[in-house]
Amino acid sequence: MRKNHSFGLKRLVMLSMFTALFVVLERFLSFNVWNMRIGFAFVPLACSAILYGALPAAAVGACGDILGMMLFPTGPYFPGFTLNAALTGMVFGLLLHKKQAPPQIAAAVLINQLTLSLFLQTLWISVTYGSPYGALLPVRLTQCLIMIPVQFVVLLLMAKPFLQAARRMQLSI
Repeated sequence: MRKNHSFGLKRLVMLSMFTALFVVLERFLSFNVWNMRIGFAFVPLACSAILYGALPAAAVGACGDILGMMLFPTGPYFPGFTLNAALTGMVFGLLLHKKQAPPQIAAAVLINQLTLSLFLQTLWISVTYGSPYGALLPVRLTQCLIMIPVQFVVLLLMAKPFLQAARRMQLSI
């Protein structure tokens, strides 16, 4: 019984740490223009997804977005952005939890960038700020074209060493 309690506490602490890292990377260490953000907030989402799977990674994304908005607002709160953060974690979890090979990493990055970031996030920006969707797409496409290789290379380089370190520290499931 004690082992399960310890496991749950360790998992909660790790997910909380990933959430805090997400907030810091998203709010303070990203290049932000009102309709474009380039940064590394995807790293704690991917790490939580690799260790714990889709639902915990989705929770990290959603909680991180809500906490970041409450503590360090950058505009009006809109639940669509929270949905995007949760879906991003979920996609990473579905594709990277069991295997972190280049095809899985590429699929996760492409789905997140082309579906969630380019189309869905652009829709939320359009709705929130009243900007024409079509006018936002070229700028958002530029962001995606920058972030696709960045995310792929970062995840390819960090996934296996991160998982090995986590196993040595007995953090993964």
